Amino acid sequence: MRNLPYKNILVVAALLFVGSGCKLLKTPEQLPSLTAMPDAYPVAQKEGNSADIHWKNYFSDTTLTALIDTALNNNIDLRLAMQRIEMGRAQVEQAKGLTLPFVSGIGSMGQRRFGKYTMDGIGNYDTNFSDNISKDQNIPEHLPDFNLALQSSWEIDIWGKLRTRKEAALARYLATVEGRNFVLTNLIADIALSYYELLAFENELDIIRETITLQDNELSIIRIQKEAGRANELAVKQFEAQVLNSKSFEVEVSQHIVEIENRINFLLGRYPQPIRRNKTRFTTPLPALVRAGIPAELLKNRPDVRQAEYELTATKANVYIAKAAFYPSLNLTAALGLQSFKPEFLISPQSIAYNLIGGLTTPLFNKSALKAELKTARAAQIEALYNYQKSILNGYFEVYNQMVLINNLEKLHALKTSEADVLNKSIQTASELFSTGRASYLEVILNRKNALQSKIELIDVRKRQYYSLIHIYRALGGGWK
Repeated sequence: MRNLPYKNILVVAALLFVGSGCKLLKTPEQLPSLTAMPDAYPVAQKEGNSADIHWKNYFSDTTLTALIDTALNNNIDLRLAMQRIEMGRAQVEQAKGLTLPFVSGIGSMGQRRFGKYTMDGIGNYDTNFSDNISKDQNIPEHLPDFNLALQSSWEIDIWGKLRTRKEAALARYLATVEGRNFVLTNLIADIALSYYELLAFENELDIIRETITLQDNELSIIRIQKEAGRANELAVKQFEAQVLNSKSFEVEVSQHIVEIENRINFLLGRYPQPIRRNKTRFTTPLPALVRAGIPAELLKNRPDVRQAEYELTATKANVYIAKAAFYPSLNLTAALGLQSFKPEFLISPQSIAYNLIGGLTTPLFNKSALKAELKTARAAQIEALYNYQKSILNGYFEVYNQMVLINNLEKLHALKTSEADVLNKSIQTASELFSTGRASYLEVILNRKNALQSKIELIDVRKRQYYSLIHIYRALGGGWK
């Protein structure tokens, strides 16, 4: 009967241990609801998805694909992404190791002396006079201590906290893999964008130089006309200014070409060198119709959406880990080895020593730090949920905008082509009228300027068409598979 109060104390203590955290488990999670995705894009076909096309098949220019191949081997951002993957893999291994016992080897030796007026000192002194010990067991005043042992500690994962930590690490590892895929998708798109921008400027440069040649001829003609008294000095100066303006435009375009070449070289992870390109490819027909599929396919094709989803999974696990910190934790510690105060008896069965201790601990008071961690984990989970929703919404709008742009650019290219044809014909008409005195030199200059501008604008529209095809491929999640 005397032991009954102690049993009651143990029962109450156990209830406190368990009850301190179980209330937290029953608290429901109130997370914001996600906006449902539309079933289809308003301007796209549902059949097929261009994201499933390998980038080597999507980009038919072999010169461009060779540049992309080089970048995949040398790009620094891609190498950094690979190192983040390695770090994520290491964190998974670390989290996995937390679920297993920790075992360490111990080897130590030391010496100590107890005071004569202490319990240990008196006890050792009296022990030496005991009939139960041999002479070899006499305790010296200066007590050596030699120890060889294996020591182990293990937290029993009774709540699944450590397993959940491993799940969180795995989710973050998979997020780094998707991060690498996102870098890969953007890298391929950036090289393609820069490549077609380079081709556009090359074609602009050809047109500018052709225009300068024609303007030089017109300048020579107007000078001859001045000498014949059919033109004045003002006309000569106007034509000279036109030639100078075109030559300055040529210098600016040449500078842009150098900068784009260096941008491509940077993406390829190398120092400046000429970029191989085939500028005639710029005027070839555009690829076949891009197919966007259905919006739900963005969830599996876009790396940034998948990365946000894995981050959400990791934050959900972190919430459980923060809640489990309120629950009791069971820890086992053990040691097995050899211990003696005489080295000659250390390696013997009589020197075997061991201990085994189990402990149950739980927070009871002053839980403000744990509550703050739980609030932080829940806020991070909601933040990750919003980020996931944002990535889906952003992907949808990127596809939608590019599909509309592709259709409008096709119409715009047809209009600009007609405009350029009309202005080219007007140049010849203005020259003929000027030679017969029925048009002024200003009309000739204006027509030449408008024709040059229309040709540049036509090239810009073609460049934007290539851009839209690259942007839609990236928006759909193509390039990383």
